[in-house]
Formats: sequence, structure tokens, C-alpha cells
Amino acid sequence: MDAHKRILAILYIISASLQILGMVIVTAFISILIPFIMDEAGPEAQWFFVWVIPFIKFIAVGIVLLFSIPSMIGGIALLNKKDWALTLLLVLGCFKLFSFPIGTAIGIYTIWVYAENHKRVTS
Repeated sequence: MDAHKRILAILYIISASLQILGMVIVTAFISILIPFIMDEAGPEAQWFFVWVIPFIKFIAVGIVLLFSIPSMIGGIALLNKKDWALTLLLVLGCFKLFSFPIGTAIGIYTIWVYAENHKRVTS
């Protein structure tokens, strides 16, 4: 069972790292692209790029960080054999179920590892 916990921890660390990397790439791409789009837009559309786009970017970055930082913390804690780490990863795994297809697979694997560990502890 320790091998599965180790695999799960590594999956969460890699997943969180890729989410943060993707966020940085998309944010950089949008930041480069917005000035070109603003030049083509008329003066009546300028407010959209000044107010709405930064707000959307802030919300998107916040959501990614809200899920990726605890994933990384949980993965590192599970590698260090902390008792609470598997419970944290179970909660995050339930959210990952909605991220088809890879997040769903990680979420199912998380639930399975948690159930096997809980079964082993109670018997």
C-alpha cells in the first residue's frame, strides 16, 4: 500500500506543477496577445480590455492556485508520511473527478487508495 501512496503523491505533485506551468503559459500568451487585440478594437470596446480581462485573469489564476497549491502540499506531505495528507488528497481527488480524462483517473485512483488504506487501518 505504501507504493500506491507514493505513486499518488508523485501524481499530485506532477499534476499541480503542470497546472501552475499551464497557468503561467496561458497568462503570458494572453498578456502578449491583448495589446494587439486592443489596437484592433474600437474605442467603445477599450473598457472591456481595461476592466474585464484583468478581472477574468485574476479569477482564473486564483482558481488554479486554490487547487494546485494544496495538491502540491498534500503530495509532499504524503511522501513524508503525514497522517492528514491522504484525507486532504481525498478531498482534492473528489474535485479532480470533474476534470476529464486525466483528473478523473487521478480522482478515482485517490478514492481507491484512500478506501484500501481505510480498510487496512480498520481491520
